Amino acid sequence: MVDDKVEPSIATDGGDSGGPQPLLRPRREPFEHGLLPIPKLIFSDGTLTLAPLADKLLRRPVPSPHRVDAPALAESLQISLEHAGLALDTLASVLPSDPAPDGTADVLDLVLFLYIQSYKRLVPRPHKDSAAVADVWPSTSAFDGYLSALSPLQLVRSNSRRFPSQADEEAHQLSYIQKHMGNILALLAETVEGDGDESLVLTMERFEHLGFLLHFSEGISLTQAAPFFANSDPDMPAVPVPAAQVHEWVVQNIIASLDHNAEKVVTKENGMQNPADVDVYMTDACASHSKTQSSSSPSGVAVPANSAYSLNVTFVEGISKASVVKQPGDMKGNSIKVLNCHDSVIYILAPLRLATVYGCSDATILLGAVGKAVKVEHCERVQIIAAAKRMCIANCRECVFYLGVNQQPLLVGDNHKLQVAPFNTYYSQLEQHLAQAGIDSSVNKWDQPLVLGMVDPHDPLSHPAGVSDIQAEPAICIDPDQFTNFLIPNWFGAESPECTKYNPFPLPETYRASQKKKHTNLLDVQQAIRDAPVDETRKRELASALHAHFKDWLYASGNIRQLYCLQAE
Repeated sequence: MVDDKVEPSIATDGGDSGGPQPLLRPRREPFEHGLLPIPKLIFSDGTLTLAPLADKLLRRPVPSPHRVDAPALAESLQISLEHAGLALDTLASVLPSDPAPDGTADVLDLVLFLYIQSYKRLVPRPHKDSAAVADVWPSTSAFDGYLSALSPLQLVRSNSRRFPSQADEEAHQLSYIQKHMGNILALLAETVEGDGDESLVLTMERFEHLGFLLHFSEGISLTQAAPFFANSDPDMPAVPVPAAQVHEWVVQNIIASLDHNAEKVVTKENGMQNPADVDVYMTDACASHSKTQSSSSPSGVAVPANSAYSLNVTFVEGISKASVVKQPGDMKGNSIKVLNCHDSVIYILAPLRLATVYGCSDATILLGAVGKAVKVEHCERVQIIAAAKRMCIANCRECVFYLGVNQQPLLVGDNHKLQVAPFNTYYSQLEQHLAQAGIDSSVNKWDQPLVLGMVDPHDPLSHPAGVSDIQAEPAICIDPDQFTNFLIPNWFGAESPECTKYNPFPLPETYRASQKKKHTNLLDVQQAIRDAPVDETRKRELASALHAHFKDWLYASGNIRQLYCLQAE
């Protein structure tokens, strides 16, 4: 057994390496997409409940050693089979590796997932430029004073708050992990003969489960970085390490990362900012390969590709009265965040793993293929068109969701006047992107939303008085006569025989019949105009009048920006 004290081998301030040292960072996915507002999944007693649960599940011989299925989880936690399945599906969507095809989960991953259900997200801080925010957001909501004291966006903007930056969120997550690391390691450790802390040890296999919560920058794995497991012989099991030693090493690296981040903030505030260390407040909405057209300059700005907090994430932030297109070549990593966008059209035509839409209003946002999860939060009057494995909608109002989803959409928190509809568009590479993301277009549960409740215990924003006593409002299916297709210009150039020609998600019969009826009516009107007994002069006058009304509609609706975008091509 190794019992020598180990100094942190990764968290240093340079040394002779000649370059920046890798830093320990939290995995954002479990905190941003893995929290469920189900009371029976939230344990505030640390390891008191979860340790016996882990022992019980590890002793089960089925479905296989060290794995758990939905019936076993439902029985162990005394929850419904539906909620147990939802928990396992959610865990699968935030794992660092591909989930098991049989729907089971590793017990140790599960207990870590259940442990962080007690996490509460960071409270937004006052915005440095609240006047600029007020210029972007609409000043009132159609529902103000009727449904609740504050609308979703007013709630976010109240007291001149701003959204936490990516650096703020990661520091908050890292501090949470530091505070709870002793309990987390106790859940992963095994007991051996010994006294006190020395009786708890971690094998390399169990230590690797920390990768669910933490990772090093520069693509270094935890076992590569840890001095007690580095260079282990793959043919010979590594010697277990005392949990106390692992605890000390992890905490030292967390502190080094937090100190490094704090120094960057001080440097920035003193006006000595290094361009390579730009924090992500307003980000790469206008990246070099993106196509952006607007009637006024968009407020998003580009940041360097090596920004410390934009690794593996593409940001579209602060876009106002503009159209933005992002294709695979524009993406950094496999996740996207669309934040604070107003009165705009955002096209994300790429295969991704995760997507977040937060604090947007009066916008249309298309997400082409998201293989893990989409979360839409604190939005008003937004149309979301998304093909995804799963969708979570939280604290939104008067939004319409055109969905192609393989799992039931989740409705979380204080939602009002939401509508759901089948997926309604396509572009030439959509089926290719769906295949890359692992989305089955033959399965679409758009019309089976699952309502989880009015209050999300993870949401730091306040809720109207008495809201916990009000039954959550479900979404309604859009009337088939109001359903329309969304047409996307072909930004990919020449088409090949394999290009997507139609919506790959089959429409329900009522919606298909309505579309057919509209198409027939259009053909009848066109034929009636052609057959009208008028001379050529009157036909030209009629065409001119139609064009004038269409032009007026383009300007009044704001869709003229879409034509500008087409002209740019």
